[in-house]
Amino acid sequence: MATKKTTRPARAADEKSDATSFEGFADSDGKFFKKLAKNQDRDWFNAHKAAYDEGWAKPMAALLTEVRGRIDATYDDVELAEPKVFRLHRDVRFSNDKTPYKTHVSGLIAARLGRAAMEAPAAFYLQIGAGEEDRFAAAGFYVMPKEALAAYRAALLDDAHGAEIAKIVKALEKKGFKVSAGEETKRVPAGVDPAHPRADLLRKKGLIAAYPAVDPALLVSPDLVDWLAQKSREAAPLVSWLVHMTSRG
Repeated sequence: MATKKTTRPARAADEKSDATSFEGFADSDGKFFKKLAKNQDRDWFNAHKAAYDEGWAKPMAALLTEVRGRIDATYDDVELAEPKVFRLHRDVRFSNDKTPYKTHVSGLIAARLGRAAMEAPAAFYLQIGAGEEDRFAAAGFYVMPKEALAAYRAALLDDAHGAEIAKIVKALEKKGFKVSAGEETKRVPAGVDPAHPRADLLRKKGLIAAYPAVDPALLVSPDLVDWLAQKSREAAPLVSWLVHMTSRG
């Protein structure tokens, strides 16, 4: 049964912001992050923290809030969570790389159905950093938790649900999206025919639709909101399918 969607004020989770509208990031090529990559120490960062907050964290929070408002009506029975701007500090507890700071700003708007306990896919994710490889916008599940992955594969093996997502993926690829996953297996799951018509999707342990490349000129313009909102609306069928299929049971 579909749950009734509620709308609530959006608020950045990890980085606080009083920004009310997105006017653009500090620059189009991530000068702050290029400097941060060369100055990975707390004293330097503390001395330049205001540049990060004002030029990147607050604009990201404002952008996410505006995009959420633009795409909320696209989801009939899926709740969009409050926007979240991720912390710049890296979690180095279990990493050999002990550099303390990420060299990009990132944030997302999660999508979920009712009280689904498992991790939710992103209705929108954005990452902006020092280089082109750090400029990335997408929607979907990067890597699914175990329960969601099992439900995803079961849906793919169902003729009706599987055909639906295959059609959605094909339509997105025609629009210039790149559909991929954070992890893939070399073979289809055990017991599945390797020649299954959706074998490529069955090998994926996530499902994301990466948006076409972001024009650097848009990064310093309020027009970025319109562009990202339009791409997020186009990706909404994939996100909605993932929410409903991986929240079952």
